[in-house]
Amino acid sequence: MHTTEHELMWRQLLPKPDRSAAPLQVQLRTALVNAVLDGRLPEGLRLPSGRELATLTGVSRNTAVLVYDRLVSDGYLEARPRDGYYVCGAIGRAEVAPIAGSSAPNAPDWGARTSHPVDTHRWLDRPAGWQQFRYPFVFGQFDPSLFPLSDWRECSRQALEVAAVESWAQDGSGGDSALLIDQLIRRVLPRRGIAATPDQVLLTLGTQHGLYLLADLFVRPETVMGVEDPGYMDARNIFMRREARIAPLPVGEFGLEISNELKQCHYVYCTPSHQCPTGVTMSTDRRLALLDHASRYDQVIFEDDYDPETQYVGQPLPALKAIDKCDRVIYLSSLSKLLSPGLRLGYIVAPAKVIEQLRVARRLMIRQTPGNNQIAAAKFIQQGHYDRLLHVTRQTLSLRAAALVVAIRRYMPELEFTEPHGGSSLWVRMPTRVDLLALRAACIAQGLLFDPGEPFFLSAESQRYIRIGFSSISLNRIEPGVEVLGKILEGFSARARRH
Repeated sequence: MHTTEHELMWRQLLPKPDRSAAPLQVQLRTALVNAVLDGRLPEGLRLPSGRELATLTGVSRNTAVLVYDRLVSDGYLEARPRDGYYVCGAIGRAEVAPIAGSSAPNAPDWGARTSHPVDTHRWLDRPAGWQQFRYPFVFGQFDPSLFPLSDWRECSRQALEVAAVESWAQDGSGGDSALLIDQLIRRVLPRRGIAATPDQVLLTLGTQHGLYLLADLFVRPETVMGVEDPGYMDARNIFMRREARIAPLPVGEFGLEISNELKQCHYVYCTPSHQCPTGVTMSTDRRLALLDHASRYDQVIFEDDYDPETQYVGQPLPALKAIDKCDRVIYLSSLSKLLSPGLRLGYIVAPAKVIEQLRVARRLMIRQTPGNNQIAAAKFIQQGHYDRLLHVTRQTLSLRAAALVVAIRRYMPELEFTEPHGGSSLWVRMPTRVDLLALRAACIAQGLLFDPGEPFFLSAESQRYIRIGFSSISLNRIEPGVEVLGKILEGFSARARRH
């Protein structure tokens, strides 16, 4: 083999094979395409031979030649008989536009033009790279080790068969996958006690998308929107962007309370199954009282059933929607919490007239939801994988919850909390003497992360709560993580006592 010209350059441009990542062919193709498009490989440059490329990258010669041939057919390279492969000029390169600086003449005043300044919203931010933390006590993230990847891959493959592609690859008129709607109606909603027809179900890109659609349809300036306090801050932020008047509704040991604040609301947003963030399950009596109140005061309830099927002590209560006799509950839920948050698969159940209006709003926003994941999810449910994953997840969360409770009582007995019977987090009241912001920073420095409680409250005043999630931390790291948290907390408490 002849020594490749500019071998050092090629070794810098081409990736070292990572057999734990994407297929080698994909890695090599991606590196070459990027180098062509950004100009690092100029038009007319001769590339190494297939044998030389294989040696430089550590792949087989067949893989190297196959990558070259695909790039030729796609117009990135040109094959010259008995001469080799050359960079082709058929594919246009991206032009990088100059970035206008803040001193650009006559630049618009963007702050004055925007109607909803983002600094009015309060978020639950996590540091970049939190997935690599040793002790990620965070909520709302799934554990990849529990996910049946081979089953999902097979369902995705089936969704890419010719007949299936023809059903989802078209630019439709806002329709949803009939197969997924059918599986939701037959297999998922009945477990929550809900009976529905296809015209009463709308697919969304997750529950948050559903909330945005509902806000667009119902909320106007000065609409009084009742939200739990503490409660899900992004729901609150969505309603605030529509200029609603937010009415904070207190939460007690039986869920959202029937309070004087509730009487003034036009709409009520609540999380009855496992209240966000406290984890409290709304009692049957409270659910009946809330429905009676809504009927008496002509209110509509947005029920966010975001964590519905993770009850591991006792039987889960039916959804609020299931016992609503007056059609005053609009139900939102999601498949994403169990499958993967990144899949963005949610749905709304509401009267057909409401779904019809929401479908129009969704069409104007995104036209339609991606069809391939709908088909894959439908087959995943249809073939029993969803039920099995649900069973495994319940068992796993039960073990983790028990381990977390035991560890906290051992290492931090002064903390106040209610032992969970479902869900994937613990709402914990902290000592008054501790600076929670400083505590969180110290924990992050030790590779431990929890969610602060303050963003869940409407008031910006300092609150004494944190949320400890256990959906994405392995069982064997729970006790060591709690021990680390306990030692850090004790250090803060000792300094506070000295002062």
